[in-house]
Amino acid sequence: MLKIDTVTVIGATGTMGANVAGIFASFGNARVYCIGRDLEKVKKTLPRTVRSVRADSIAKNLVAADFSSLEECVADSDLVFESLAEDIDIKTETAKRVGGALRTGAVSCTGTSGLSITRLAECYPEGKRDRFFGVHMFNPPYNLSLCELTPTAYSDRNVLSELREYLERTLLRTVVEVRDSPAFLGNRIGFQFINEALQYAEKYRDNGGIDYIDAILGPFTGRAMAPLETSDFVGLDVHKAIVDNVYKNTDDFSRETFVFPEFARRLVNEKKLGRKTGGGLYQLVRYDNGLKRKTVLDINTGMYRDVIPYVFPFAEKMKKYIAEGDYSMAFERLVNNRSQEAEIALYFLLKYIVYSLYAAGEVGYSTESADDVMATGFNWCPPLAMARALSTVSDIGSLVHERLPEVCEAVDVDSLLLKIKPSRYDYRLYFKSGN
Repeated sequence: MLKIDTVTVIGATGTMGANVAGIFASFGNARVYCIGRDLEKVKKTLPRTVRSVRADSIAKNLVAADFSSLEECVADSDLVFESLAEDIDIKTETAKRVGGALRTGAVSCTGTSGLSITRLAECYPEGKRDRFFGVHMFNPPYNLSLCELTPTAYSDRNVLSELREYLERTLLRTVVEVRDSPAFLGNRIGFQFINEALQYAEKYRDNGGIDYIDAILGPFTGRAMAPLETSDFVGLDVHKAIVDNVYKNTDDFSRETFVFPEFARRLVNEKKLGRKTGGGLYQLVRYDNGLKRKTVLDINTGMYRDVIPYVFPFAEKMKKYIAEGDYSMAFERLVNNRSQEAEIALYFLLKYIVYSLYAAGEVGYSTESADDVMATGFNWCPPLAMARALSTVSDIGSLVHERLPEVCEAVDVDSLLLKIKPSRYDYRLYFKSGN
């Protein structure tokens, strides 16, 4: 296994960079150079890095630095982890600098959420390309263990094996090897769902839009956080970068669901990116007396309003049965309710299963990999487990043909459904009765 005593994290003032630095410093007990554009900002970020892993003792392992000392830090490191903005020009420029300073035997990684690993590898001198990999962790990495490991045609398979062992045994990651494909596997599946939910918010803007769709696809449908809440948590700029990249570089049956809606594009242009900027799709208003008020963007007016406490009969019945532990009855209420909201919810869950099976074949190396990325990267009920849940009520193939006719015309659904296998994840852990 690789011996990693010193690490450089480039982009350590960003949310992901700061958190990943904490993982290396705590789980890996490594000395970590934390590099950012502004040294004072890096110093102010270090306490957040410490808090991200709930280990005050790691403070001594963190060293603040800026780009002026990048080459010096890289030359002293066993592993370099780049966590800069999802901009290919920024990443290629940095890769060239790292490649020039990287010492023989060291490993270099990018944390990109979907840009080409091969293109970045080619920024390195030929003799150093074999030790460059994609290492995509998920936020927050302390809670979400997924790590997508992406080699290139240049990669040394022995080093890849050693790096995987380090990530699994030392950093305690759930490692899934994926192909060098736009958005890799987790974000390919997850943001297909999230972005189509965003499109549905625009489609049903007169019904309430953003919070209406989130209320339909809440925790009772198998996810810890509603999809558009998740977008706000990740950041609309990151969301946009992921789906724009997939739309530009792929052409599958669901390509149009990766089109980023115009109203959301305006939010990004206005720097309303979500939680990290204080508001995006949602906005939390804080008052001087300590009270908080959650508001949501009204797509029609462009103004923020109070979140509506929607009550959908199908959802209330699902929550009741989930609370009682009667999951079959909960899914029966979903499948056999013909309200608009229930049909939207079932459409998304069935599409999730189908697209996951498709993406696993395109990007992963097994059907089970789709389960791993969604369970440990998104904390969603994974697709094979979701199929098992719905099959307690009805035959999945029949449901898909009945409810997804357009998808069935565009792709060989029957061949995809033949890939369904028993899941090692228990679907009951993901369906929650609360809001």
